Amino acid sequence: MRIKVFRILLAGLFIFLELFLFHLQALNGRKYAQLSDSNRVRIIPQQGSRGSILDRNGEVIVGNHLSYNVSIIPRQVRNSDETLRKLSGYLGVPFEKLKVSYRRGKGASFLPVTVARDIDKRKAILIEEAKASLPGAIIEQVPERFYPNDKLACHLLGYLSEIDHWRLTKLKDYGYKTKDVVGYSGIEERYDYYLRQEEGGLQVEIDHRGNITRILGLRSPKNGKDVQLTIDLNIQKVIEECLGERRGAIVVLDPYSGEVLGMASAPGFDPGSFLSEAAGRDKVFTDPKAPLLNRAISATYPLGSVFKVVIASGALEADKIEASSTYHCSGSVMIGRREYNCAHVHGDQNVRQALVHSCNVFFYKAGILLGPERIYEWANKFGLSKPTQIDLPSENSGCVPNPFWRRLNKLKGSWFDGDTANLAIGQGELLVSPMQAAVLMAAIANSGVLVKPYLVSSVDGKDISRYQRKTSTVAIHENTMRLIRKGLKGAVEDSDGTANVIASTGVAAAGKTGTAQTQAGKSAHAWFAGFFPYEDPKYTICVFLEYGGSSVIACQVTRDIIEGMKLKGLL
Repeated sequence: MRIKVFRILLAGLFIFLELFLFHLQALNGRKYAQLSDSNRVRIIPQQGSRGSILDRNGEVIVGNHLSYNVSIIPRQVRNSDETLRKLSGYLGVPFEKLKVSYRRGKGASFLPVTVARDIDKRKAILIEEAKASLPGAIIEQVPERFYPNDKLACHLLGYLSEIDHWRLTKLKDYGYKTKDVVGYSGIEERYDYYLRQEEGGLQVEIDHRGNITRILGLRSPKNGKDVQLTIDLNIQKVIEECLGERRGAIVVLDPYSGEVLGMASAPGFDPGSFLSEAAGRDKVFTDPKAPLLNRAISATYPLGSVFKVVIASGALEADKIEASSTYHCSGSVMIGRREYNCAHVHGDQNVRQALVHSCNVFFYKAGILLGPERIYEWANKFGLSKPTQIDLPSENSGCVPNPFWRRLNKLKGSWFDGDTANLAIGQGELLVSPMQAAVLMAAIANSGVLVKPYLVSSVDGKDISRYQRKTSTVAIHENTMRLIRKGLKGAVEDSDGTANVIASTGVAAAGKTGTAQTQAGKSAHAWFAGFFPYEDPKYTICVFLEYGGSSVIACQVTRDIIEGMKLKGLL
Protein backbone atom coordinates (compact mmCIF):
# COMPACT_ATOMS: atom_id res chain seq x y z
CA MET A 1 0.00 0.00 0.00
CA ARG A 2 2.81 2.40 0.92
CA ILE A 3 4.67 1.58 -2.31
CA LYS A 4 1.53 2.33 -4.33
CA VAL A 5 1.11 5.72 -2.64
CA PHE A 6 4.77 6.51 -3.24
CA ARG A 7 4.45 5.65 -6.96
CA ILE A 8 1.40 7.90 -7.29
CA LEU A 9 3.23 10.81 -5.60
CA LEU A 10 6.29 10.26 -7.76
CA ALA A 11 4.19 10.16 -10.93
CA GLY A 12 2.40 13.31 -9.86
CA LEU A 13 5.73 15.07 -9.24
CA PHE A 14 7.00 14.17 -12.73
CA ILE A 15 3.74 15.36 -14.31
CA PHE A 16 4.09 18.68 -12.45
CA LEU A 17 7.71 19.04 -13.59
CA GLU A 18 6.76 18.31 -17.21
CA LEU A 19 3.95 20.87 -17.10
CA PHE A 20 6.28 23.43 -15.54
CA LEU A 21 8.95 22.83 -18.20
CA PHE A 22 6.29 23.11 -20.91
CA HIS A 23 5.20 26.43 -19.39
CA LEU A 24 8.79 27.70 -19.35
CA GLN A 25 9.94 26.46 -22.75
CA ALA A 26 6.87 26.29 -24.96
CA LEU A 27 4.67 29.10 -23.63
CA ASN A 28 7.25 31.58 -22.30
CA GLY A 29 10.45 30.46 -23.97
CA ARG A 30 10.88 33.61 -26.06
CA LYS A 31 10.28 35.86 -23.05
CA TYR A 32 12.89 34.15 -20.90
CA ALA A 33 15.36 33.98 -23.78
CA GLN A 34 15.11 37.76 -24.14
CA LEU A 35 15.58 38.20 -20.40
CA SER A 36 18.60 35.94 -20.52
CA ASP A 37 20.13 37.98 -23.34
CA SER A 38 19.49 41.22 -21.49
CA ASN A 39 21.08 39.78 -18.37
CA ARG A 40 24.28 38.81 -20.16
CA VAL A 41 24.57 41.92 -22.40
CA ARG A 42 25.41 45.26 -20.82
CA ILE A 43 26.15 48.81 -22.03
CA ILE A 44 29.11 50.67 -20.54
CA PRO A 45 28.29 54.39 -21.18
CA GLN A 46 30.81 56.66 -22.87
CA GLN A 47 30.35 60.43 -22.70
CA GLY A 48 30.64 62.98 -25.46
CA SER A 49 31.31 66.69 -24.92
CA ARG A 50 28.55 69.22 -24.34
CA GLY A 51 28.43 71.98 -26.95
CA SER A 52 30.49 75.11 -26.27
CA ILE A 53 29.00 78.59 -25.78
CA LEU A 54 30.82 81.34 -27.69
CA ASP A 55 30.61 85.11 -27.78
CA ARG A 56 29.88 87.07 -30.97
CA ASN A 57 33.59 87.04 -31.91
CA GLY A 58 33.99 83.28 -31.43
CA GLU A 59 35.69 83.52 -28.04
CA VAL A 60 34.80 80.66 -25.67
CA ILE A 61 32.59 81.68 -22.74
CA VAL A 62 31.82 78.11 -21.67
CA GLY A 63 33.71 75.11 -23.00
CA ASN A 64 34.97 71.70 -21.97
CA HIS A 65 38.26 70.34 -20.75
CA LEU A 66 39.58 66.87 -20.04
CA SER A 67 38.79 65.99 -16.44
CA TYR A 68 40.61 63.34 -14.41
CA ASN A 69 38.03 61.47 -12.35
CA VAL A 70 38.74 58.80 -9.73
CA SER A 71 36.41 55.81 -10.05
CA ILE A 72 36.08 52.39 -8.46
CA ILE A 73 34.93 49.20 -10.21
CA PRO A 74 32.99 47.29 -7.51
CA ARG A 75 33.68 43.92 -9.14
CA GLN A 76 37.43 44.40 -8.76
CA VAL A 77 37.61 45.86 -5.26
CA ARG A 78 38.31 43.46 -2.39
CA ASN A 79 37.72 45.85 0.50
CA SER A 80 36.06 49.11 -0.54
CA ASP A 81 36.74 50.84 2.80
CA GLU A 82 40.45 50.05 2.60
CA THR A 83 40.70 51.36 -0.96
CA LEU A 84 38.72 54.51 -0.11
CA ARG A 85 40.91 55.23 2.95
CA LYS A 86 44.04 55.06 0.80
CA LEU A 87 42.42 57.28 -1.85
CA SER A 88 41.50 59.76 0.88
CA GLY A 89 45.19 60.18 1.65
CA TYR A 90 46.14 60.75 -1.99
CA LEU A 91 43.26 63.14 -2.67
CA GLY A 92 43.09 65.03 0.61
CA VAL A 93 39.36 64.32 0.71
CA PRO A 94 37.65 62.95 3.88
CA PHE A 95 37.09 59.19 3.83
CA GLU A 96 33.39 59.60 4.78
CA LYS A 97 32.80 61.87 1.80
CA LEU A 98 34.34 59.33 -0.59
CA LYS A 99 32.31 56.56 1.01
CA VAL A 100 29.04 58.48 0.54
CA SER A 101 29.89 59.08 -3.15
CA TYR A 102 30.68 55.39 -3.62
CA ARG A 103 27.50 54.22 -1.92
CA ARG A 104 25.25 56.61 -3.85
CA GLY A 105 26.78 55.85 -7.25
CA LYS A 106 27.09 52.10 -6.95
CA GLY A 107 25.09 50.14 -9.51
CA ALA A 108 26.12 47.13 -11.58
CA SER A 109 29.30 45.50 -10.32
CA PHE A 110 31.23 46.07 -13.58
CA LEU A 111 30.28 49.77 -13.98
CA PRO A 112 32.78 52.34 -12.58
CA VAL A 113 31.56 54.48 -9.67
CA THR A 114 33.00 58.01 -9.66
CA VAL A 115 34.09 59.08 -6.17
CA ALA A 116 36.12 62.22 -7.02
CA ARG A 117 35.85 64.56 -10.03
CA ASP A 118 38.27 66.84 -11.81
CA ILE A 119 41.38 66.16 -9.71
CA ASP A 120 44.65 67.74 -10.77
CA LYS A 121 47.03 65.87 -13.05
CA ARG A 122 49.70 65.36 -10.37
CA LYS A 123 47.29 63.48 -8.11
CA ALA A 124 46.06 61.43 -11.07
CA ILE A 125 49.64 60.33 -11.83
CA LEU A 126 50.26 59.40 -8.17
CA ILE A 127 47.13 57.24 -8.09
CA GLU A 128 48.06 55.55 -11.38
CA GLU A 129 51.51 54.75 -10.00
CA ALA A 130 49.95 53.27 -6.85
CA LYS A 131 47.37 51.10 -8.65
CA ALA A 132 48.87 47.90 -7.27
CA SER A 133 47.88 48.96 -3.74
CA LEU A 134 44.50 50.36 -4.83
CA PRO A 135 42.53 47.41 -6.19
CA GLY A 136 39.48 48.48 -8.16
CA ALA A 137 40.54 52.15 -8.42
CA ILE A 138 40.98 53.67 -11.88
CA ILE A 139 41.55 57.11 -13.39
CA GLU A 140 38.99 58.04 -16.05
CA GLN A 141 39.47 60.88 -18.51
CA VAL A 142 36.10 62.48 -19.29
CA PRO A 143 35.00 65.84 -20.77
CA GLU A 144 33.96 68.28 -18.05
CA ARG A 145 32.29 71.70 -18.30
CA PHE A 146 34.86 74.48 -18.10
CA TYR A 147 34.28 78.15 -17.25
CA PRO A 148 37.41 80.11 -18.30
CA ASN A 149 35.97 83.37 -16.96
CA ASP A 150 34.69 81.99 -13.63
CA LYS A 151 31.48 83.86 -12.68
CA LEU A 152 31.36 86.07 -15.77
CA ALA A 153 27.88 86.15 -17.39
CA CYS A 154 26.71 83.43 -14.98
CA HIS A 155 23.03 84.46 -15.07
CA LEU A 156 22.70 84.53 -18.84
CA LEU A 157 24.63 81.24 -19.10
CA GLY A 158 22.93 79.25 -16.32
CA TYR A 159 24.43 76.10 -14.81
CA LEU A 160 24.37 72.30 -15.06
CA SER A 161 23.08 69.77 -12.57
CA GLU A 162 21.52 66.32 -12.42
CA ILE A 163 18.01 66.21 -13.87
CA ASP A 164 15.19 66.51 -11.34
CA HIS A 165 11.91 64.59 -11.29
CA TRP A 166 9.87 67.47 -12.73
CA ARG A 167 12.14 67.88 -15.77
CA LEU A 168 12.46 64.15 -16.26
CA THR A 169 8.67 63.81 -16.39
CA LYS A 170 8.47 66.52 -19.06
CA LEU A 171 11.49 65.48 -21.13
CA LYS A 172 11.68 61.69 -20.99
CA ASP A 173 10.02 61.43 -24.42
CA TYR A 174 12.95 63.43 -25.85
CA GLY A 175 15.58 60.93 -24.72
CA TYR A 176 16.30 62.32 -21.25
CA LYS A 177 16.80 59.78 -18.49
CA THR A 178 17.60 59.48 -14.79
CA LYS A 179 20.96 60.94 -13.71
CA ASP A 180 21.38 62.94 -16.95
CA VAL A 181 23.15 66.26 -16.42
CA VAL A 182 21.00 69.06 -17.87
CA GLY A 183 20.87 72.85 -18.02
CA TYR A 184 19.20 74.94 -15.35
CA SER A 185 18.35 78.58 -16.14
CA GLY A 186 19.99 80.73 -18.79
CA ILE A 187 21.30 79.53 -22.14
CA GLU A 188 22.17 76.12 -20.66
CA GLU A 189 18.46 75.47 -20.03
CA ARG A 190 16.90 77.30 -22.97
CA TYR A 191 19.17 75.62 -25.54
CA ASP A 192 19.83 72.37 -23.68
CA TYR A 193 18.41 70.26 -26.52
CA TYR A 194 21.13 71.57 -28.87
CA LEU A 195 23.97 71.72 -26.35
CA ARG A 196 23.55 68.25 -24.84
CA GLN A 197 25.73 65.45 -26.11
CA GLU A 198 24.50 62.09 -27.37
CA GLU A 199 25.81 59.33 -25.15
CA GLY A 200 27.64 56.39 -26.72
CA GLY A 201 28.65 53.12 -25.18
CA LEU A 202 30.53 49.86 -25.25
CA GLN A 203 28.29 46.80 -25.59
CA VAL A 204 29.77 43.88 -23.63
CA GLU A 205 28.83 40.35 -22.66
CA ILE A 206 29.17 39.31 -19.01
CA ASP A 207 29.03 35.98 -17.24
CA HIS A 208 26.95 35.05 -14.21
CA ARG A 209 29.62 36.50 -11.90
CA GLY A 210 29.60 39.91 -13.56
CA ASN A 211 32.92 39.45 -15.40
CA ILE A 212 33.21 40.85 -18.93
CA THR A 213 33.71 37.94 -21.34
CA ARG A 214 33.78 39.76 -24.68
CA ILE A 215 33.08 43.07 -26.42
CA LEU A 216 30.07 42.94 -28.75
CA GLY A 217 30.09 46.43 -30.26
CA LEU A 218 30.82 50.14 -29.89
CA ARG A 219 28.65 53.19 -30.53
CA SER A 220 30.72 56.37 -30.51
CA PRO A 221 29.32 59.30 -28.52
CA LYS A 222 28.33 62.50 -30.35
CA ASN A 223 29.26 65.94 -29.12
CA GLY A 224 26.64 68.64 -28.55
CA LYS A 225 26.23 71.58 -30.92
CA ASP A 226 28.08 74.84 -30.31
CA VAL A 227 25.94 77.91 -29.63
CA GLN A 228 27.16 81.41 -30.52
CA LEU A 229 25.79 84.40 -28.63
CA THR A 230 25.31 88.06 -29.50
CA ILE A 231 27.26 88.93 -26.33
CA ASP A 232 30.54 90.81 -26.72
CA LEU A 233 32.88 89.52 -24.00
CA ASN A 234 34.69 92.88 -23.92
CA ILE A 235 31.44 94.69 -23.10
CA GLN A 236 30.41 91.97 -20.65
CA LYS A 237 33.66 92.31 -18.73
CA VAL A 238 33.32 96.10 -18.56
CA ILE A 239 29.74 96.11 -17.25
CA GLU A 240 30.40 93.39 -14.68
CA GLU A 241 33.50 95.18 -13.43
CA CYS A 242 31.55 98.45 -13.12
CA LEU A 243 28.60 96.78 -11.38
CA GLY A 244 31.01 95.20 -8.92
CA GLU A 245 29.57 94.02 -5.62
CA ARG A 246 26.44 96.16 -5.88
CA ARG A 247 23.09 94.42 -6.14
CA GLY A 248 21.43 95.16 -9.45
CA ALA A 249 21.54 94.61 -13.20
CA ILE A 250 22.97 96.15 -16.35
CA VAL A 251 21.73 95.57 -19.91
CA VAL A 252 23.38 96.75 -23.13
CA LEU A 253 21.43 96.31 -26.40
CA ASP A 254 21.86 97.08 -30.06
CA PRO A 255 18.87 99.47 -30.38
CA TYR A 256 18.13 98.46 -33.98
CA SER A 257 18.50 94.68 -34.00
CA GLY A 258 17.70 93.80 -30.37
CA GLU A 259 21.00 91.90 -29.98
CA VAL A 260 21.98 91.70 -26.32
CA LEU A 261 25.60 92.86 -26.25
CA GLY A 262 25.98 92.58 -22.49
CA MET A 263 23.78 91.51 -19.59
CA ALA A 264 24.91 91.39 -15.98
CA SER A 265 23.16 90.66 -12.70
CA ALA A 266 24.61 90.82 -9.20
CA PRO A 267 25.26 89.17 -6.88
CA GLY A 268 26.39 86.25 -9.00
CA PHE A 269 27.40 82.64 -8.48
CA ASP A 270 30.02 80.17 -9.66
CA PRO A 271 28.44 77.81 -12.25
CA GLY A 272 31.29 75.35 -11.74
CA SER A 273 30.25 74.76 -8.12
CA PHE A 274 27.13 72.92 -9.29
CA LEU A 275 29.29 70.23 -10.84
CA SER A 276 31.44 69.64 -7.79
CA GLU A 277 30.66 70.03 -4.11
CA ALA A 278 27.13 69.95 -2.74
CA ALA A 279 28.17 72.40 0.00
CA GLY A 280 28.83 75.08 -2.62
CA ARG A 281 25.41 74.54 -4.17
CA ASP A 282 23.61 74.63 -0.83
CA LYS A 283 25.28 77.93 0.04
CA VAL A 284 24.01 79.50 -3.18
CA PHE A 285 20.45 78.22 -2.67
CA THR A 286 20.24 79.51 0.92
CA ASP A 287 21.92 82.89 0.38
CA PRO A 288 19.41 85.64 1.36
CA LYS A 289 20.84 87.91 -1.35
CA ALA A 290 19.36 85.52 -3.98
CA PRO A 291 22.45 85.17 -6.21
CA LEU A 292 20.59 82.81 -8.58
CA LEU A 293 18.01 85.49 -9.41
CA ASN A 294 18.61 87.09 -12.80
CA ARG A 295 17.65 90.64 -11.87
CA ALA A 296 17.84 91.74 -15.53
CA ILE A 297 14.79 89.73 -16.62
CA SER A 298 13.30 87.79 -13.67
CA ALA A 299 12.92 90.60 -11.13
CA THR A 300 10.71 93.68 -11.47
CA TYR A 301 10.82 97.02 -9.65
CA PRO A 302 9.17 100.46 -9.64
CA LEU A 303 10.67 102.28 -12.63
CA GLY A 304 10.74 105.72 -11.07
CA SER A 305 11.21 108.75 -13.29
CA VAL A 306 12.36 106.74 -16.31
CA PHE A 307 8.60 106.15 -16.79
CA LYS A 308 8.19 109.88 -17.51
CA VAL A 309 9.33 109.12 -21.08
CA VAL A 310 6.11 107.13 -21.55
CA ILE A 311 3.98 109.92 -20.03
CA ALA A 312 5.57 112.58 -22.22
CA SER A 313 5.13 110.48 -25.37
CA GLY A 314 1.51 109.60 -24.61
CA ALA A 315 0.46 113.11 -23.57
CA LEU A 316 2.02 114.68 -26.68
CA GLU A 317 0.51 112.10 -29.04
CA ALA A 318 -2.94 112.45 -27.41
CA ASP A 319 -2.73 116.26 -27.76
CA LYS A 320 -3.06 116.69 -23.99
CA ILE A 321 0.07 118.82 -24.01
CA GLU A 322 2.24 120.52 -26.64
CA ALA A 323 5.96 121.19 -26.90
CA SER A 324 5.30 124.70 -25.59
CA SER A 325 2.98 123.64 -22.74
CA THR A 326 4.31 124.99 -19.45
CA TYR A 327 3.53 124.16 -15.83
CA HIS A 328 4.89 126.01 -12.83
CA CYS A 329 6.75 123.95 -10.23
CA SER A 330 6.86 125.47 -6.75
CA GLY A 331 8.20 122.26 -5.22
CA SER A 332 4.83 120.60 -4.69
CA VAL A 333 1.22 120.51 -5.89
CA MET A 334 -2.11 119.70 -4.24
CA ILE A 335 -4.00 116.80 -5.79
CA GLY A 336 -7.26 116.22 -3.99
CA ARG A 337 -6.55 116.66 -0.29
CA ARG A 338 -2.94 115.55 -0.48
CA GLU A 339 0.25 117.42 -1.30
CA TYR A 340 2.51 115.73 -3.86
CA ASN A 341 6.15 116.81 -3.78
CA CYS A 342 8.90 117.44 -6.30
CA ALA A 343 12.61 117.07 -5.60
CA HIS A 344 13.27 120.79 -6.25
CA VAL A 345 11.58 124.09 -7.02
CA HIS A 346 11.93 124.23 -10.80
CA GLY A 347 9.75 127.20 -11.74
CA ASP A 348 8.14 127.18 -15.18
CA GLN A 349 8.79 123.92 -17.06
CA ASN A 350 8.01 122.78 -20.60
CA VAL A 351 8.34 119.17 -21.82
CA ARG A 352 12.02 119.35 -22.63
CA GLN A 353 12.90 121.09 -19.37
CA ALA A 354 10.77 118.68 -17.35
CA LEU A 355 12.71 115.74 -18.81
CA VAL A 356 16.06 117.46 -18.22
CA HIS A 357 15.23 118.27 -14.58
CA SER A 358 12.90 115.30 -13.96
CA CYS A 359 10.19 117.64 -12.65
CA ASN A 360 7.51 115.66 -10.81
CA VAL A 361 4.97 118.49 -10.81
CA PHE A 362 4.95 118.68 -14.62
CA PHE A 363 4.37 114.93 -14.94
CA TYR A 364 1.75 114.78 -12.18
CA LYS A 365 -0.33 117.19 -14.24
CA ALA A 366 0.47 115.62 -17.63
CA GLY A 367 -0.35 112.17 -16.25
CA ILE A 368 -3.73 113.24 -14.88
CA LEU A 369 -4.59 114.84 -18.24
CA LEU A 370 -3.64 111.62 -20.03
CA GLY A 371 -5.57 109.40 -17.60
CA PRO A 372 -4.76 105.89 -16.26
CA GLU A 373 -6.30 103.95 -19.18
CA ARG A 374 -4.22 105.82 -21.76
CA ILE A 375 -1.12 105.59 -19.57
CA TYR A 376 -1.59 101.82 -19.57
CA GLU A 377 -2.12 101.86 -23.34
CA TRP A 378 1.11 103.77 -23.99
CA ALA A 379 3.10 101.71 -21.50
CA ASN A 380 1.91 98.62 -23.36
CA LYS A 381 2.97 100.12 -26.70
CA PHE A 382 6.48 100.52 -25.29
CA GLY A 383 6.60 96.87 -24.24
CA LEU A 384 5.82 97.20 -20.53
CA SER A 385 3.45 94.79 -18.71
CA LYS A 386 4.38 91.96 -21.10
CA PRO A 387 7.46 89.75 -21.64
CA THR A 388 10.11 91.00 -24.05
CA GLN A 389 10.30 87.38 -25.35
CA ILE A 390 14.05 87.20 -24.87
CA ASP A 391 15.33 83.66 -25.47
CA LEU A 392 15.86 82.89 -21.78
CA PRO A 393 13.62 81.06 -19.29
CA SER A 394 11.86 82.66 -16.30
CA GLU A 395 11.21 86.15 -17.67
CA ASN A 396 8.90 88.31 -15.54
CA SER A 397 6.26 90.34 -17.41
CA GLY A 398 5.98 93.09 -14.79
CA CYS A 399 2.85 95.14 -14.12
CA VAL A 400 1.31 98.43 -15.23
CA PRO A 401 -1.66 99.14 -12.92
CA ASN A 402 -4.93 100.77 -13.96
CA PRO A 403 -8.51 100.87 -12.62
CA PHE A 404 -9.57 97.73 -14.54
CA TRP A 405 -6.47 95.85 -13.32
CA ARG A 406 -7.33 96.80 -9.76
CA ARG A 407 -10.90 95.46 -10.12
CA LEU A 408 -9.68 92.34 -11.92
CA ASN A 409 -7.31 91.53 -9.07
CA LYS A 410 -10.03 92.29 -6.49
CA LEU A 411 -7.93 94.95 -4.80
CA LYS A 412 -9.66 97.24 -2.37
CA GLY A 413 -10.19 100.92 -3.04
CA SER A 414 -11.22 103.05 -6.00
CA TRP A 415 -8.80 104.68 -8.40
CA PHE A 416 -8.18 108.37 -7.70
CA ASP A 417 -6.21 111.17 -9.33
CA GLY A 418 -3.55 110.60 -6.69
CA ASP A 419 -3.04 107.07 -8.01
CA THR A 420 -2.62 108.46 -11.51
CA ALA A 421 -0.14 111.07 -10.29
CA ASN A 422 1.86 108.42 -8.49
CA LEU A 423 1.89 106.21 -11.58
CA ALA A 424 2.94 109.15 -13.78
CA ILE A 425 6.29 109.37 -11.97
CA GLY A 426 6.83 105.59 -12.04
CA GLN A 427 5.79 104.80 -8.48
CA GLY A 428 2.97 102.82 -6.87
CA GLU A 429 2.20 99.38 -8.22
CA LEU A 430 4.19 99.83 -11.44
CA LEU A 431 6.77 97.04 -11.87
CA VAL A 432 9.32 96.84 -14.70
CA SER A 433 12.41 94.71 -15.35
CA PRO A 434 15.73 96.29 -16.42
CA MET A 435 15.41 94.47 -19.76
CA GLN A 436 12.00 96.05 -20.37
CA ALA A 437 13.45 99.47 -19.52
CA ALA A 438 16.25 98.88 -22.06
CA VAL A 439 13.72 97.91 -24.76
CA LEU A 440 11.69 101.05 -23.95
CA MET A 441 14.76 103.26 -24.37
CA ALA A 442 15.79 101.44 -27.58
CA ALA A 443 12.44 102.49 -29.10
CA ILE A 444 13.29 106.11 -28.35
CA ALA A 445 16.79 105.72 -29.78
CA ASN A 446 15.61 104.14 -33.06
CA SER A 447 12.57 106.41 -33.60
CA GLY A 448 9.76 104.08 -32.62
CA VAL A 449 10.72 100.46 -33.32
CA LEU A 450 10.07 98.01 -30.48
CA VAL A 451 12.75 95.33 -30.71
CA LYS A 452 12.71 91.80 -29.32
CA PRO A 453 15.98 91.23 -27.44
CA TYR A 454 17.81 88.00 -28.20
CA LEU A 455 21.03 86.24 -27.21
CA VAL A 456 21.71 83.39 -29.67
CA SER A 457 22.79 84.21 -33.22
CA SER A 458 23.87 80.78 -34.48
CA VAL A 459 23.63 77.08 -33.58
CA ASP A 460 26.20 74.59 -34.89
CA GLY A 461 27.52 77.27 -37.23
CA LYS A 462 24.12 77.97 -38.80
CA ASP A 463 22.96 81.58 -38.61
CA ILE A 464 19.54 81.85 -36.94
CA SER A 465 19.54 85.61 -36.33
CA ARG A 466 16.95 86.22 -39.06
CA TYR A 467 14.51 84.08 -37.07
CA GLN A 468 15.40 85.84 -33.83
CA ARG A 469 14.87 89.42 -35.02
CA LYS A 470 11.29 90.48 -34.45
CA THR A 471 10.09 94.05 -34.28
CA SER A 472 6.89 96.03 -34.02
CA THR A 473 6.26 99.72 -34.53
CA VAL A 474 5.30 102.17 -31.83
CA ALA A 475 2.84 104.49 -33.61
CA ILE A 476 4.39 107.82 -32.68
CA HIS A 477 5.18 110.93 -34.71
CA GLU A 478 8.80 111.81 -35.42
CA ASN A 479 8.26 115.31 -34.00
CA THR A 480 7.33 113.74 -30.66
CA MET A 481 10.36 111.45 -30.79
CA ARG A 482 12.64 114.35 -31.64
CA LEU A 483 11.36 116.38 -28.70
CA ILE A 484 11.73 113.45 -26.28
CA ARG A 485 15.28 112.80 -27.48
CA LYS A 486 16.20 116.48 -27.01
CA GLY A 487 14.97 116.29 -23.44
CA LEU A 488 16.99 113.13 -22.78
CA LYS A 489 20.07 114.68 -24.38
CA GLY A 490 19.66 117.73 -22.16
CA ALA A 491 19.48 115.51 -19.07
CA VAL A 492 23.10 114.53 -19.83
CA GLU A 493 24.51 117.67 -21.49
CA ASP A 494 22.88 120.53 -19.57
CA SER A 495 24.80 121.57 -16.49
CA ASP A 496 21.67 121.19 -14.35
CA GLY A 497 20.57 117.95 -16.03
CA THR A 498 19.93 115.00 -13.70
CA ALA A 499 22.44 112.82 -15.62
CA ASN A 500 25.10 115.50 -16.17
CA VAL A 501 27.79 113.37 -14.52
CA ILE A 502 27.88 111.28 -17.75
CA ALA A 503 28.88 114.33 -19.84
CA SER A 504 32.49 114.07 -18.61
CA THR A 505 33.04 111.02 -20.88
CA GLY A 506 33.09 113.23 -23.95
CA VAL A 507 30.65 110.84 -25.65
CA ALA A 508 27.35 112.44 -26.71
CA ALA A 509 24.72 110.49 -24.79
CA ALA A 510 21.06 110.80 -23.83
CA GLY A 511 18.94 109.20 -21.16
CA LYS A 512 16.64 109.41 -18.19
CA THR A 513 17.36 108.97 -14.52
CA GLY A 514 15.05 107.38 -11.99
CA THR A 515 15.02 107.22 -8.20
CA ALA A 516 12.25 104.81 -7.18
CA GLN A 517 11.08 104.92 -3.59
CA THR A 518 10.84 101.59 -1.79
CA GLN A 519 9.41 100.34 1.47
CA ALA A 520 10.04 102.33 4.63
CA GLY A 521 13.53 102.05 6.06
CA LYS A 522 15.22 101.03 2.81
CA SER A 523 17.17 103.07 0.27
CA ALA A 524 15.59 103.92 -3.07
CA HIS A 525 16.28 101.96 -6.26
CA ALA A 526 18.57 103.83 -8.66
CA TRP A 527 18.00 103.81 -12.45
CA PHE A 528 19.54 105.18 -15.59
CA ALA A 529 18.31 104.22 -19.06
CA GLY A 530 19.68 105.83 -22.20
CA PHE A 531 21.61 105.48 -25.45
CA PHE A 532 24.88 106.61 -27.06
CA PRO A 533 26.34 108.03 -29.25
CA TYR A 534 23.46 110.47 -29.58
CA GLU A 535 23.48 111.19 -33.34
CA ASP A 536 23.89 107.57 -34.45
CA PRO A 537 22.96 105.35 -31.47
CA LYS A 538 25.04 102.20 -31.30
CA TYR A 539 24.19 101.15 -27.77
CA THR A 540 21.15 101.26 -25.53
CA ILE A 541 21.94 100.88 -21.85
CA CYS A 542 20.00 100.34 -18.64
CA VAL A 543 21.74 100.47 -15.27
CA PHE A 544 19.69 99.41 -12.26
CA LEU A 545 20.98 99.37 -8.67
CA GLU A 546 18.75 97.60 -6.13
CA TYR A 547 18.46 99.84 -3.06
CA GLY A 548 21.25 101.86 -4.65
CA GLY A 549 20.10 105.22 -3.30
CA SER A 550 20.26 108.20 -5.64
CA SER A 551 20.10 107.86 -9.42
CA VAL A 552 23.39 109.78 -9.43
CA ILE A 553 25.08 106.49 -8.47
CA ALA A 554 23.51 104.76 -11.50
CA CYS A 555 24.79 107.63 -13.68
CA GLN A 556 28.29 107.24 -12.24
CA VAL A 557 28.23 103.53 -13.10
CA THR A 558 27.05 104.42 -16.64
CA ARG A 559 29.89 106.94 -16.95
CA ASP A 560 32.41 104.28 -15.90
CA ILE A 561 30.97 101.84 -18.46
CA ILE A 562 31.28 104.35 -21.30
CA GLU A 563 34.85 105.15 -20.23
CA GLY A 564 35.66 101.42 -20.10
CA MET A 565 34.21 100.84 -23.57
CA LYS A 566 36.23 103.77 -24.92
CA LEU A 567 39.42 102.23 -23.55
CA LYS A 568 38.62 98.96 -25.33
CA GLY A 569 38.03 100.76 -28.63
CA LEU A 570 34.31 100.03 -28.71
CA LEU A 571 33.33 103.68 -29.31
